[in-house]
Amino acid sequence: MNRFTGVTIIGGGLAGSEAAWQLARRGIDVRLYEMRPLRGTEAHKTDRLAELVCSNSLRNDSLETAVGLLKLEMRQLDSLVLAAADRSRVPAGAALAVDRDQFAEEITAAIEGEPHIEIVREAIESIPPGPCIVATGPLTSPALAEHLRRLLGEEYLYFYDAIAPIVGADSIDPEKTFRASRYDKGGDDYVNCPMTREQYYAFVDALLAAEKVPTRDFERCVVFEGCMPIEEMAQRGRDSLAFGPMRPVGLVDPRNPQRPFAVVQLRQDDRNATLYNMVGFQTKMTYPEQRRVLRMIPGLEHAEFVRLGSLHRNTFINSPRVLLPTLQLKAAPDAFLAGQLIGVEGYVESAAAGLLAGINASRRMSGAPLLVPPPTTALGSLIAYVTDSGRREFQPMNANYGLFPPLECRERGREKRAKLGERAMQHFQGWSRDEGLSLAASSSSRGG
Repeated sequence: MNRFTGVTIIGGGLAGSEAAWQLARRGIDVRLYEMRPLRGTEAHKTDRLAELVCSNSLRNDSLETAVGLLKLEMRQLDSLVLAAADRSRVPAGAALAVDRDQFAEEITAAIEGEPHIEIVREAIESIPPGPCIVATGPLTSPALAEHLRRLLGEEYLYFYDAIAPIVGADSIDPEKTFRASRYDKGGDDYVNCPMTREQYYAFVDALLAAEKVPTRDFERCVVFEGCMPIEEMAQRGRDSLAFGPMRPVGLVDPRNPQRPFAVVQLRQDDRNATLYNMVGFQTKMTYPEQRRVLRMIPGLEHAEFVRLGSLHRNTFINSPRVLLPTLQLKAAPDAFLAGQLIGVEGYVESAAAGLLAGINASRRMSGAPLLVPPPTTALGSLIAYVTDSGRREFQPMNANYGLFPPLECRERGREKRAKLGERAMQHFQGWSRDEGLSLAASSSSRGG
């Protein structure tokens, strides 16, 4: 690899693509390395940048949630990922879900069309000299992971991420399902498969007895709660799923006034509504068992599974020990880390870390002071969590209002979230203005 005077980015996922965009729009040359298609991963299927491999949902898009607030902050900083998501949006109630193919195509085209960015299809096995951003994600190649381990002097932590199945829309029985969103938020965006008590417990028993993909002995299995396989949930109690992803509250079948005992929700996965994702149904059942057990769900007796669920290893570093709040490595200040590799969990959070890493890498190139967002903002609270040097035990984390510093006044519930959101917006706008960061014209939480 020749000496390069710009910023090198390793990894063309959400974080790497967002970082490249932020650097390029500030006039910094970028060399973006992506190993696909020369070398694949356990989860990716294409060579597109920013391919979504788990769900097609970027989760709630309202300011009642911290991830909705995080999206607003990112939109104000001209996030490429959020712009592409808004353009490829599909119906999903209060959530921001996308047509995953269009989403990846939008980002790939934007990066390919940016004159300051050069895409190199090559695997990188060590951090290069000069300013760089490592955004290789949870599926970092073994060679680069080993290089980082030696550099940091820290052992990696491992957890497993589970992918939910996708079914063909034509194979869903409309006579046994109904369309609705919880509490009518979002109209009829979801397809719902209702279950009686007897159907639910028969399903749980089959799920618990099904053959699972074995965990490899040499890796410690730490499953992130947000991607908990359904069989893992069911082992906590036979009613766990009915109070989790299969909870029936807020859903009314217009043909049956009696509330179902449990409900499986299907969310549109593409713009043409030909594919539906099984919401919250990550699984490590073997493929034959998935077909057998999941077809016990009313309405899915003849389901065509376009993609079955799977389990793959995710890797993240012990960020509180090795990472500065600017996302620089303590052991190598020219190197920034971003994305799920640093222990942020979720598409939006990964892209947000890439956004900050890109901004700070550009400022290091120009000699300007590096930035740390206020902890009272969504972005700042997330970065504060993953870089808190006083944290003894570290596990991946989504954006959530529980990470925010407390309010001066005593509020609870929705009022508390509203106050936290108002304070965050004020502090974010003040911080952005003071630091000379340009804000996008639109500040809508559902911007287009």
